[in-house]
Amino acid sequence: MKQQDVILCNDLTTELAAALQGSSYDKIFLLTDAHTHQLCRPLLKDVSVIVSAVEIIIKADDINKTLDSLADVWMSLSRMGATRHSLLINLGGGMVTDLGGFAAATFKRGIDYINIPTTLLAMVDAAVGGKTGINFNGLKNEVGAFAPAMSVWLETEFLRTLDRENFFSGYAEMLKHGLISNKEHWVELLQFDTHQIDYARLKTMVGTSVSVKEQIVIEDPKEHGIRKALNLGHTVGHAFESLALAQNRPVLHGYAVAWGMVCELYLSHIKSGFPKDKMRQTIQFIKDNYGVFTFDCKNYEQLYELMLHDKKNCAETINFTLLKDIGEICIDQTADKETIFEMLDFYRECMGC
Repeated sequence: MKQQDVILCNDLTTELAAALQGSSYDKIFLLTDAHTHQLCRPLLKDVSVIVSAVEIIIKADDINKTLDSLADVWMSLSRMGATRHSLLINLGGGMVTDLGGFAAATFKRGIDYINIPTTLLAMVDAAVGGKTGINFNGLKNEVGAFAPAMSVWLETEFLRTLDRENFFSGYAEMLKHGLISNKEHWVELLQFDTHQIDYARLKTMVGTSVSVKEQIVIEDPKEHGIRKALNLGHTVGHAFESLALAQNRPVLHGYAVAWGMVCELYLSHIKSGFPKDKMRQTIQFIKDNYGVFTFDCKNYEQLYELMLHDKKNCAETINFTLLKDIGEICIDQTADKETIFEMLDFYRECMGC
């Protein structure tokens, strides 16, 4: 799998225009959703290649990351004359970059695409690393492909358009990167003033967070080994997301990951010796900023079944990424049903649900 270029921009409009000037693409398409078309598209009004691009607009929010939306993008590309020599630019959050990347990877067996993520979650997670996909059959990212973008352009000025919930959704993935990298970055994330955001400092922190993911992806592009470190919080988090969708109360991905980290740090403590003080500090940050996902013991079986169906598993074993300490990663860890239920008990007790 080829390595993608990740560019932390100083001036997106100038740099993107220069990069695409004189390109050999026969047509350029711009994919947005209803939100990013309204809030973010105007910020690129001075980029000539964007102004002349053929626009495709899909419905917003993760609930629309579906086969129907994917088919709409395929149909638009086909109807408006896209060829194997065309370029698709995905301007949006993780839903747009995931779905748009998959559309590009599969249309005419693959066309080039560029990601311009507009949310913190997309910048530090979804748009970087080459994973594309859609939700299917009630499961998160069930169908997709490893297909890196030609380049990913990170412009943190877009983050000024975010509401508080979407900011914290992305910040959860940054916190995960802190946990799997080093104590200094983890401490910086816990101490950052999220109420009065210093966007210049945030830009530097985004660069650090992305570099953590980049290095892991370069080492293990198709998740055969160390890339599984990026799954911290996700085995339980995806189960929470799927349960929330089934109950018609969808939650943001980063919030589900944050709540999943509460569970998986507990597993890390009891199975791998992760320090209790660092577990408590991290959980307190999550309690203070993410609220709580509520469920009761009647949901344990359903959550267990959802974890079993996670694509990271094989046979009837549930795999977790755990930690011995900050930056000390244990991949391919398992837990039996009784321990998983104890983990859910711990979550409900410490989160007060």
